[in-house]
Amino acid sequence: MKSCITGVSGFVASHLATYLLEQGETVIGTFRWNEDLSRIEHLKDKVVMVPMDLLDLPSCIRCIEEHRPDYIYHLAAQSYVPDSYIYPVQTIMTNTIGTLNLLEAVREERDTPYRFPLSTVAYYDPTIGVCSSSEVYGQVDKTEIPIKETQPFRPQNPYGVGKAGADLLGYMYWKCYDLKIIRMRPFTHTGYGRTMPSFESSVAHQIALIEKRLQEPVVKVGYLDSMRTIADVRDVVRAYYLMMRKCRPGEVYNIGGDNVMKVGDVVDYLIALSPMKDKIKIEVDPKLLRPADVPLQIVDTSKFREETGWKPEISFECTMADLLSFWRERV
Repeated sequence: MKSCITGVSGFVASHLATYLLEQGETVIGTFRWNEDLSRIEHLKDKVVMVPMDLLDLPSCIRCIEEHRPDYIYHLAAQSYVPDSYIYPVQTIMTNTIGTLNLLEAVREERDTPYRFPLSTVAYYDPTIGVCSSSEVYGQVDKTEIPIKETQPFRPQNPYGVGKAGADLLGYMYWKCYDLKIIRMRPFTHTGYGRTMPSFESSVAHQIALIEKRLQEPVVKVGYLDSMRTIADVRDVVRAYYLMMRKCRPGEVYNIGGDNVMKVGDVVDYLIALSPMKDKIKIEVDPKLLRPADVPLQIVDTSKFREETGWKPEISFECTMADLLSFWRERV
C-alpha cells in the first residue's frame, strides 16, 4: 500500500509519516527544493522523497504519474495564520490553487486511459484526503456551538479563505469529476515537535528560554479569552488514517479533541509545569493580537466518531508535557 503525504516535512505530516511507516506502508513524501527537512531527518531513508511544488502543475503531474499512490494525504499549506495577513496572495495561491493543481494532476492520471484508448496504463483511482481547517468557520455565535460540519463559512483571515477554497475544490472535484475525496476540518492540535509559534508552542518555547536564563521571566501572549478544543497530534494522525479507510468520499468531517479551554488556561497550565512558575509573569503583547480573532472554536466531532469509532487517547497533560520537553531539548 502506497501513501503520499504532501508537505512531508511539516509538523503533522512528519507524525503521519511515522505512523504510516509503523503500519507497514510505503510512504511517499513531497517537499519543495528550498524546504527545511530537519524535522524528518530520521525518516529520510525510509520515505520516498519527491520534489514537488504545489504551484508548479507539471511537478504535481510528474509526482502522481511516477508513483500513483493509493492514498494521498494533502497536508501541504501555508498554515501560519499571522503570516497570512502579511502574505495573503501567497497564502491563498498555495492553499487554494495548489490544491487545484494537485487534484488536476490526479484527474489527469486517472483519465489517461479514456483519452488514449490504446494506452496500457492501468486504471487509477486513489482516495484523497484534503486537509481543510477549523479556520474556515471563522467567528461563530454562541448559539452555533458546538460547531457542526453544516456551519456556514465565515473565514476571518487569508489562511481561512485559502482553506475554504481548498475545501470547496475538494467537494467540486468529487461531485463533478468523481474523484474519491474526503475532507477533514481539524481543530487545534499540538504536541512534541511543534515549532510553529502557535500560542501553546510559543509559550512553551518562552518557558524553556526563561528556565535557561535566556529570557526575562515574562511570557508574552496574545488574546487569552479565545476558547479552543485541543487534541494531541498523534490522535489526529490516527484519525486521518481511519478517515481514509472508513469514511465516505464526498463527505467532510470535523476532527478535534475533548479538551475545551481558554487560551489563558493553557498558558497557566504550561507555566505551572515549570520550576520557575512563581517567578514567571504573563504580559499581553499587542504585536501578537490578530486583526480579527476567532474566539469560539468548540467542535462537534460526533459524525466522525460514529463512522470510525475514533476517540482521543492522549491526555491534555501528556500533550503539554511533551511539548514543553521538546522545547527544553531544543533550547
